[in-house]
Amino acid sequence: MRTEKDFLGEKKVPDDALYGIHSMRAQENFPDKTRFQQAWYQAIGLTKLACYQTYIKFLNAIDTKYPDQPIPINLLNREDIEAMADAASEVAEGRYFDHFIVPAISGGAGTSINMNINEIIANAALLKKGYKPGEYQHIDPVEHANIYQSTNDVVPTALKVAVTRLLETLEAEINQMREGIETLETENRNAVKLGYTQMQEAVPTSFGKMFSNYSEALSRDWWRVSRCFERIKIVNLGGSAIGTGITVPQYFIMEVVHELRKLTGQPFTRSENMTDATSNLDVMVEVHAILKAHAVNLEKMTSDLRLLSSDLRASKEVELPARQTGSSIMPGKINPVIPEFVISSAHKIYANDQLITNLSGQGCLELNAYIPTIGNAIIESLELLIAANRSITKNMLNDIKVNTQKAKEELYKSPAVTTVLLPYIGYHDAGKIAKYMKENKVDVFAANTQLNIIAPDRLKKIMKPDNLIKSGFTIGDIMDQSE
Repeated sequence: MRTEKDFLGEKKVPDDALYGIHSMRAQENFPDKTRFQQAWYQAIGLTKLACYQTYIKFLNAIDTKYPDQPIPINLLNREDIEAMADAASEVAEGRYFDHFIVPAISGGAGTSINMNINEIIANAALLKKGYKPGEYQHIDPVEHANIYQSTNDVVPTALKVAVTRLLETLEAEINQMREGIETLETENRNAVKLGYTQMQEAVPTSFGKMFSNYSEALSRDWWRVSRCFERIKIVNLGGSAIGTGITVPQYFIMEVVHELRKLTGQPFTRSENMTDATSNLDVMVEVHAILKAHAVNLEKMTSDLRLLSSDLRASKEVELPARQTGSSIMPGKINPVIPEFVISSAHKIYANDQLITNLSGQGCLELNAYIPTIGNAIIESLELLIAANRSITKNMLNDIKVNTQKAKEELYKSPAVTTVLLPYIGYHDAGKIAKYMKENKVDVFAANTQLNIIAPDRLKKIMKPDNLIKSGFTIGDIMDQSE
């Protein structure tokens, strides 16, 4: 065990630990067992790498402008910065995550998060230089690893880096699922079925129209997600504690976001008002609201498909693929587990939305202390949405079966199909056919044969699938199908 000190006292730290006293205090103070998001952890490593590379450029600029003059500030040597840059690069790749011990939910506006990363980077750099972890006289977690940084600009900037990466993945998953839905739409464009309102039989429609509803909703989701990048690209890196850039060289402020942009390949931009970008988190509320809207569409779609495939419905217009055994006691039972997973995920996202909204409003003056919880929630929602999209595409859409013939038969047996007759025979005569169908459990053709309200050949023309699902009618349509 090694002994580490801070201004509160001393603590024993395992000799081989890359974390230190600050991380251990946080672990004791915040005994939450929820693991910190690795995507955010890696993004912090990348953000700090941008800071170290900017610092090296700062040293180069000083050497160029003041080659032979003493500099009246303490500057770190290049070897130490390069060792920390190497360590930060490794953190960005996901290494040393086992040494990150601060939980997902913590107090302190992310200071513990930042300090745990600083300790990991400092100790990893010490090892690279042949020293032992904790020999901070050579490379210090605060004096060196945190050079020209603050929790309040590094942690939220890294959150936006992580969110941007996940948004890219989500965007791709939405597109892939939309392609699957569009395939089903094309394959079933003219396959007629009953439409429903308030879970009751309404008027004829088609599977093509049903799948087009989902496709259009997903198109809106894709468009809205693509707009998120414009909001999320504005960062406050270089702004230090509250966005004023106190204790940070102007050169660093002007260059560090450019360096981050090069490392990420994303168009991150330094905010024109970094105090605003530091104190206000309404952007996270806006972005998550878009994620919530996508969750709503996924829930609606999978709920529909679950209902249409339910054993409660004799017609079973849709058959979902069997993915796993549904019961430990009922042989042969198969449950709609993919829709259930998606619906459960959607409701977790709704809960996260309320959490993010409430805690973003709890920001006080120049800072929001709750960014650890807000960040954890938004990343969780993104990962759930990615998983939901991926599971729908892979585990449901690829093997879904649409029972078009059965749906067509059920349509002609439903009194709801008589709605299409209104322009031809009026409401009251159509109502007579509907009543006879309902009372005698026969299809529209048999009912009309008994009632002799409309010529059978004319009825067959009217009841053709393409006539049932086209948009509106013309006088010519009525005349073409007249007796």
